[in-house]
Amino acid sequence: MLGLEHLLGEQGHERIAGLDEAGRGPLAGPVFAAAVILPAGVRYEGLTDSKLLRPAERDRWYERIRRVALASAVAWVGSREIDKINILQATRKAMLMAVRALALPPGFLLVDGITPLDTTIPQLCVKQGDRRSQSIAAASILAKVSRDRVMEDLHRRYPRYNFQRNKGYGTQEHLQALRRYGASPEHRTTFRGVPGRAGRASVAEAPETPWLFGSSAP
Repeated sequence: MLGLEHLLGEQGHERIAGLDEAGRGPLAGPVFAAAVILPAGVRYEGLTDSKLLRPAERDRWYERIRRVALASAVAWVGSREIDKINILQATRKAMLMAVRALALPPGFLLVDGITPLDTTIPQLCVKQGDRRSQSIAAASILAKVSRDRVMEDLHRRYPRYNFQRNKGYGTQEHLQALRRYGASPEHRTTFRGVPGRAGRASVAEAPETPWLFGSSAP
């Protein structure tokens, strides 16, 4: 998990930031991205892809990463903008927002996936990077936990869709609720299985604003 960071360090790169996203596939809710710069050369045993961890483990790693990271940031793009610019562009935008919110300027980016970001910062795209890079794995945890917490908040606003359980993914229960009630303001109407905007549930839409946070270690 430290192989890529070690190789880049040998090449002279410093402040290597791992980037990952959470929420590309769901039918509802924002897409999140995180950027994390960990101390160089430090191995964190057990740190891995967020999808391989139980929720309680992710929560513990979330708190630890926020403590030990030299800098970390999380950003999101909401469902209405996803509908306007498509999920790929929304994900790239969230990643760039997270990079710009870092308290320390990164010297190199390790980006999960195969799509490079529009930035002059040197970068490397890594397929399944959350299982090959400790920095990307840390970003995957921050993005996943942050998004899950937002979806749990949205569940309290729109309990009929059970976002607390499905986190916006297209489970059978979720699809049945969409057929019965129509879409909420948090649904992505350009995604298959979601009724069009005209069929949305009659719930007042709050203004959608960008959201992010950043931090650095003391």
